[in-house]
Amino acid sequence: MIFYFSGTGNTRWVAEQIGQALKEELLFIPDMIREQRYSFTLHEGERIGFCFPTHGWQPPRIVRDFIRSLRFSERPSADAHFCWALTTCGDNMGEAMTILNKELAANPHLRDAEGRSLTAETQFSVIMPESYVCLPFMYTDTEEKEAMKIENAQRQLHHIISILKDQKRGIVELEKGATPRLYSYVIGGYFNQRMITDRKFTVDADKCIGCGKCKKVCPVDNIEGTPPVWLHNGKCTCCLACYHHCPVHAVNYGKITRKRGQYFFGH
Repeated sequence: MIFYFSGTGNTRWVAEQIGQALKEELLFIPDMIREQRYSFTLHEGERIGFCFPTHGWQPPRIVRDFIRSLRFSERPSADAHFCWALTTCGDNMGEAMTILNKELAANPHLRDAEGRSLTAETQFSVIMPESYVCLPFMYTDTEEKEAMKIENAQRQLHHIISILKDQKRGIVELEKGATPRLYSYVIGGYFNQRMITDRKFTVDADKCIGCGKCKKVCPVDNIEGTPPVWLHNGKCTCCLACYHHCPVHAVNYGKITRKRGQYFFGH
């Protein structure tokens, strides 16, 4: 089984490629949360995978919250169940995998009979087109760079899938960046505590065409109505799906995105 989260579609595409190749069940984390489904049947020798985008050099809060509630009908065995994880990122991912494994280790329901924690032993990062555009130095990629990243990712996925099929343990292929601890624990810590909010989203009512795409693509059901209203219910992940999918660029995040590009996978 593969648990995944995606906002603008990069991670969904990666998870689907892997799921099809391995014939694995794909489980969309927001759907599991909507259904209050946190307990799963784990079959003998079944692989356990996690796919998620890097948000501020950390796993998204929604992924971390889900893992804290995750349970299996049978306690996973570190020997019998191959566990892996993959994160997508626009450039690098810092210590996101270290943080993911800390969340897995903190859940007592994921320990085997000998007290060993479930761990993503095999780890990958995949560079995908940039989608976060809410900081002064962050922009969507050019069309050429976007195409190059997707082409490189496709080649990398052939390699990743072969490793996952063979259940090779201890493979770690990550783009951590030059100062991963600074990225994840200092900058990323501030980002994820202070900047994950829906309160800066606005809509230009005179431009909005009432298509409802922003509401439809929101993975956490945080938007109502047309023109859209954000619910300020604490669920927003700042994935920017609402911003990127708006066909008339009526949705913005403060003033900074008004002159920024838009991107979602397959646009």
